Order: sequence, then structure tokens, then C-alpha cells
Amino acid sequence: MFRGQYDHTIDAKGRTSVPARYRDVLAATGDRRIVLTSALDPCVAAYTLAEWDAFEARLSTMPLFDEAVEKLRRIYVSGAVECEIDEVGRILVPPTLREHAGLRKDVRWAGLGRHAELWDTAQWKKQFETNDEDRRAIKRRLAELRL
Repeated sequence: MFRGQYDHTIDAKGRTSVPARYRDVLAATGDRRIVLTSALDPCVAAYTLAEWDAFEARLSTMPLFDEAVEKLRRIYVSGAVECEIDEVGRILVPPTLREHAGLRKDVRWAGLGRHAELWDTAQWKKQFETNDEDRRAIKRRLAELRL
């Protein structure tokens, strides 16, 4: 499980360190690869190979011509890239994914359980700019979900 937030940088070539705790998660799977893909938000989603395979399997059972499913396949599956973690714990984020997420220099890894996200730090901070009405709506929805 990916947990916690970690600040890193991304260099001009697109390399960034994978947080040590996330590398531990990957090591437990016996695989040094991580699957990166464009997310619905302006960030990069990161999965273990096993979790990505499970996600694709669930997606393959969904209706072929459902517009939302089709859009998700176009964004997630077509954007997916397997990345090998190098000997110093870095990955190379492809240019298309860096562009999608607006990754420039300062980045934040955010663990969300089954996957992690890689954000431009300034964009990440904007995600928390909510007003009281937004917060009340979120609380109502979470209550509906019994969370």
C-alpha cells in the first residue's frame, strides 16, 4: 500500500526519485517496475505492476461502448508506461506524462493506498483550496457512502 506524501524534484531529463517507502512496497512484490499513466486530474498515477494488471482486468469487464469507460481507457490505458527503477531509485517520467501533469521541478508523491500520484507541488496545493460549501458537499457525500 502506498501511503504518505514525499517532496522530490524532477530533473531536466524527467528523472525523479521514487520515495524509499514506495520502493519498499515494490520490493515486496519482487518487481522493480512501476506503471505510470495519465490520470483524470493533472497528475501522473503510479501502480505496482500487479495492481495495474488487476485494474486492467476490471476495466476489461466493463461495457465496451460506455462513454465514460471508453474515455477512461483512452486516458489511462493509452497513457500507461512501464518504468524500471534504476540503481539509485529513480524513474524516468516520459515527456507526455510530464506535460499532462505539468511537472517542472518540484514534485510531490502522494500515496493513495493501491496507487500513488505524482503532482507538480503547486498544483497539489491547489487541490486543497476549497470553501465551506465544497467541504459540506464532500461531508454529505462521504456520509452517503458511510465512510
